[in-house]
Amino acid sequence: MLLPDISLAELILIAALAAVSAVTGGVAGYGTGALMPLVLVPIVGAAPVVPIIAISAMFTNSARVAAFRRSLDARRAAIALIAALPTCILGAWLYTLLTGRGAALLIGSTLIATVPLRRMLKRRGHKLGEKAYVAAAAGWGIVVGGTTGAGVILLSLLMATGLEGAAVIATDAVVSLGMGIVKIAVFGAAGVLTTSVVVIALLIGVVAFPCTFLAKLIVERLPVHVHTAMLDAVVIVGGSMMILGAFR
Repeated sequence: MLLPDISLAELILIAALAAVSAVTGGVAGYGTGALMPLVLVPIVGAAPVVPIIAISAMFTNSARVAAFRRSLDARRAAIALIAALPTCILGAWLYTLLTGRGAALLIGSTLIATVPLRRMLKRRGHKLGEKAYVAAAAGWGIVVGGTTGAGVILLSLLMATGLEGAAVIATDAVVSLGMGIVKIAVFGAAGVLTTSVVVIALLIGVVAFPCTFLAKLIVERLPVHVHTAMLDAVVIVGGSMMILGAFR
């Protein structure tokens, strides 16, 4: 077996959550990086989680680009890519130096922090200027390079520049694709892309890809504020459990 330490039931659980997170992520623009660690960490441990999601996100973000391509803001995507790529490399390299406990603490803390951060940025109400957007994107790069669930920060930044709806999802997906390529390259060079990591990532990606197009069908029908509130609660509880588990 390719994955001797993982049962069929655990693989089915991973696939099921991948489908759910792909739909929620396609609707609200984030969700995969926030939800998948809740099932991956107990099964594979904390250390492989960021590499797994980095690979699987190539599928989900490619699907989002295809589904929402007409709404893409190419200028804002290019600015974020240029600003964040160097710091993303640094963040990914730092992640490879963490222990399993350190990875659990970092992922859990980041997940919890994204909830008040998103709400705070939304309450600001004014648009980010281009210089502020560049600086914020550079800071986001180091966070997204070494954690999972940080996509919500980019969404908040894009909305703060004035983007709305499908434009946010499409632009975020293009930027995230670029970040994913960099992260996979760094993880590959560091030797953390094991057979188990690649197989689980491909499972998640294959399941999630078609679910993203399902999300497109319901994106204008689902009350996003209800979904967001539910997801925030799951993220806080899950992140807290990961932090507690790291101290045990």
